[in-house]
Amino acid sequence: MTQNIALVGDSIFDNAGYVPGEPAVAEQLRCLTPDDVDVTLLAVDGDFVSDVSRQIQRMSPETTHLFVSAGGNNALSYAQEMLHQFETAAEMFREWARIQKEFRSEYREMLSNVTALNRKAALCTIYDAVPSIDEIEATGLSLFNDVIVSETIAAGLPLVDLRQVCTEVDDYSRLSPIEPSCSGGAKIAAALHRLFTEHDFSSRRTVVYC
Repeated sequence: MTQNIALVGDSIFDNAGYVPGEPAVAEQLRCLTPDDVDVTLLAVDGDFVSDVSRQIQRMSPETTHLFVSAGGNNALSYAQEMLHQFETAAEMFREWARIQKEFRSEYREMLSNVTALNRKAALCTIYDAVPSIDEIEATGLSLFNDVIVSETIAAGLPLVDLRQVCTEVDDYSRLSPIEPSCSGGAKIAAALHRLFTEHDFSSRRTVVYC
């Protein structure tokens, strides 16, 4: 029986433009899977969590697996608000809490649309070892990853923790340090392949792959 993996989300999967002349994530995953497994790239560079619902409308009826990596662009869009010069710590925490609550609402809606499709779905965290970000920005990312992890657990879906996958400078593109390089993409594809081959999707429990 032919299986079809659909990759949705952002440039974590749609990274071809950042690895010219080298294989992107989708191509690397295709090389790891047997000939009777199709890999369809629906992710779009620059898309947000809310765009996933539009992407899955283009999904083939034959799709058996749906892997989602989204949220990084949402985090980037909040950067200016999160790094504002607050007068007090309490003011900063209130603003960060508001942002996290807003992101949770968007992520939860996206996840509801994904699970309604009754496919074998999995989610990814946002990596935080990007060479160009500092400690404060990395800490800010934890607000978004907390949402992703908790909502994934609540949904009983497996999780690919990209924070444990892309840990080295060479895992990020020289053209844009927030995008996966060819070697980083290979690590992502390998983690997705492990999930695809090892996870028992009928268990409805969260297992972390990295």
